[in-house]
Amino acid sequence: MTGMAACLDGSVSKHLVRQVFSCAASRCSAAVARGLDAPPQPVVIRVPRRAQERVEDVKRVRRKNLARVPTAQAGKLLIKSKNPVFNQAVGYTLGRFEEPMLTSKGWKNNKSFGDYFSINSTQSVPLFITEGKDGTKEDRHDQTGRRGTFGALHLCTELVETLQSHNISHPTTVQKQTIPKLLQGHNVLCAAETGSGKTLAYLLPIIHKLRQEMPPEEMMDSERKTRAVVLVPSRELAQQITLVARAMGQPFRFVTKVVGGGRGVGSIKAAFCHGQPHILVATPGALLKALWRSYLDLHEVHYMVVDEADTMFDPSFVGMLEEILLQTQVAASLSETEGLIRKAQLVVVGATFPGGVGELLSKVTDLGSMLTVKSRMLHYLMPHVKQTFLKVRSAEKVLELHQALKEVAPQQKGVLVFCNKAPTVNWLGYALEEMGLRHVRLQGQMPAAMREGIFRNFQKGLVDVLICTDIASRGLDTQRVGLVVNYDFPESYTDYIHRAGRVGRAGGSGAGHVLSFVTYRWDVDLVWKIETAARRRMALPGMETQIHKPTSGTAELARLCAWCSIFTVSIM
Repeated sequence: MTGMAACLDGSVSKHLVRQVFSCAASRCSAAVARGLDAPPQPVVIRVPRRAQERVEDVKRVRRKNLARVPTAQAGKLLIKSKNPVFNQAVGYTLGRFEEPMLTSKGWKNNKSFGDYFSINSTQSVPLFITEGKDGTKEDRHDQTGRRGTFGALHLCTELVETLQSHNISHPTTVQKQTIPKLLQGHNVLCAAETGSGKTLAYLLPIIHKLRQEMPPEEMMDSERKTRAVVLVPSRELAQQITLVARAMGQPFRFVTKVVGGGRGVGSIKAAFCHGQPHILVATPGALLKALWRSYLDLHEVHYMVVDEADTMFDPSFVGMLEEILLQTQVAASLSETEGLIRKAQLVVVGATFPGGVGELLSKVTDLGSMLTVKSRMLHYLMPHVKQTFLKVRSAEKVLELHQALKEVAPQQKGVLVFCNKAPTVNWLGYALEEMGLRHVRLQGQMPAAMREGIFRNFQKGLVDVLICTDIASRGLDTQRVGLVVNYDFPESYTDYIHRAGRVGRAGGSGAGHVLSFVTYRWDVDLVWKIETAARRRMALPGMETQIHKPTSGTAELARLCAWCSIFTVSIM
């Protein structure tokens, strides 16, 4: 019966085919019989859906195979992978709608352990040193020999000579853009990549203007008043900026002091026992304690700097920062920064700006009065630093770290090993001790007396390996660092940018290398975005560089009323 049914089906199908062709032939003959003037009826040929889907699958496979060919070209590689198929040449540019082939695409699979790829450096000098506003290389000098020097920025001779004595002769791009605006008296929002020289960008104009404005009597201990305050998130960063401010202000006999948390009220009182300093570098908590005890008055401050804004506007600091700024008379226009009765000039410095920045600053100044200085390569992966990503099991990370430290040891350069948590820092330190590797540790849970001087000893080269948390990733000067190891992969793009920014800094001796261990599935999500940004030569996604104006109460009320009216109509 089955065979008979098959024969019947075959005969029926053949009969249908014959009918289709005979019908088409009859239509054609009828069209000819009607004459040439009558248009013939079109013949419709229907293709089964399964055949259409098969054709589309073949086309898709061909497109995928063609996409693999151009990325691996002869010449220097931008992306070098363990599997050469995923290599990408420097000269290759992805199309706008072309999907990049990611080495890390399969890294959530357990079979991917041991895979790796590197983002190679494509230039030897940082862009914030070599490029001008148009992205071209700048001429160092003109006919007068002043272009590209601090003298061309109209800084006083003493400051220029002090900079030259520290082997600093040419300003970076962010310094060229920021210093003139601060000298004019503007409130400035400075957004630039790590290591681009932001500290000198605000310290130099402040010291220059203090020299011009300072009356002779304020040089005496009993008559001194604090005219400039620099707020930073950590005690280590406060000590570093204090050293820079003292060096730059030495020709003018300016007094710079630092107050930080964790040392008790006695250390804060000692900073003011011989009179107020001209420049005060402080953490928010320590500054509030000084204000509560009336050691200084912020109404007399002429310059207020908020450094590392992405951390200072974090929920852990923003409450204290708001209280400090509300006690400071911040200028709302350029005219208020001049004259005998003047208000404070505000400088906000950082790489990213959380959403609450505009809401807080609008309480103390006019957001329209703030000029923005933004680096052209902000949030791009540094093109002068090699960055390697290794998929490795958690149990094997110590061995990989030991091998990396052995390879870099002959160079006698500094190594920063970043962990996400303080207990990991301690555990890893014990593991390296058993391997006979000399190192120091730095993490936020250490007592202040123990943290004192640890980073300074690392900067001086007394020890080459520093195991730390992100406390060492914000703003600290690490010119001697040649290798950064992300033992724990960072939890956000911001953390990755700040950690990677410890190498390849302005004034450093070399470009350096960043080695990241990728272990967990949630790490891979960030690696995908980083690799995509590198292959497309784009900035990392989702990072704010602008201050957003807060929505007014009237606008919020109008929006709420409109929503209520729509809701009422929909109900009725």
